[in-house]
Amino acid sequence: MSDPNTADARYRQIAHQLENDIEAGRLRPGQRIASTRELAAQFEVSVGAINDAMELLISKGLVVSRSRSGRYVALDAAPIDRIRERPKPRAVLVGGYAGSGKTEFGRIFARETGWAMLDKDTLTRSVVDAALVELGSSMQDRDSDIYRNSIRPAEYECLQAAMLENIACGVSVVCTAPYLREFKQRSWFERTSARLEALGADMSVIWIECDIDSMHTYVKRRGAIRDTWKLGHWADYLARDVDVTFRPPWPHTVISNNQDSEPLQAQAKSFLRTLSE
Repeated sequence: MSDPNTADARYRQIAHQLENDIEAGRLRPGQRIASTRELAAQFEVSVGAINDAMELLISKGLVVSRSRSGRYVALDAAPIDRIRERPKPRAVLVGGYAGSGKTEFGRIFARETGWAMLDKDTLTRSVVDAALVELGSSMQDRDSDIYRNSIRPAEYECLQAAMLENIACGVSVVCTAPYLREFKQRSWFERTSARLEALGADMSVIWIECDIDSMHTYVKRRGAIRDTWKLGHWADYLARDVDVTFRPPWPHTVISNNQDSEPLQAQAKSFLRTLSE
């Protein structure tokens, strides 16, 4: 067997890894590839090994070299099934207060479309609970500085990463979370929209509107440990965190989940029709 650390084996390994990145969509058709020196530093090899790897990818038709511009992923480098006509991926971000019905709406819409359903609590709850206990708090904590300043930002980073990973693979997603801080910042929308646009995807924003009584009923019914403080200090929670008149400072769709509202399934179908118009 040949030594995997030899220069010959190393450049082939690098070419193989970059080819995998192209196949997985991490490097997209038409995307500029990092410079030779940057790749050499990344893979901890000589520039000669990188040049050899690039020549191998060029010979396979996966990379093209442009004079004075650099190397790019070939426009026809995507697999045949990815080249076929496919709808442009979309991220639908669904926000709302606790008990508003955002996760319920997200699941209905995901079933209707077949898109990936990414719920913040489902993705992160087990890790968050363990981290809170490890940091000396409790699993029911969603109101202390430990949670708000240390744990919460990581939760949303996980949700964002899962969204972008799916989008990069051409999979549309429905992301559900309160988004209470995020949806107040136009700059956050601008950054998120730009990241999705760079991946060739569109973004839709939904805010779930719900009256106080309906929210209280739903929070009590679901009996989640994370709602312990809210239920025990309902008036304080409403005064501090809830504004039923709030609307995101970005183009959005309001879905109403009051007791006299149209069923969520009907509203999900209506919203889906607007995406195809």
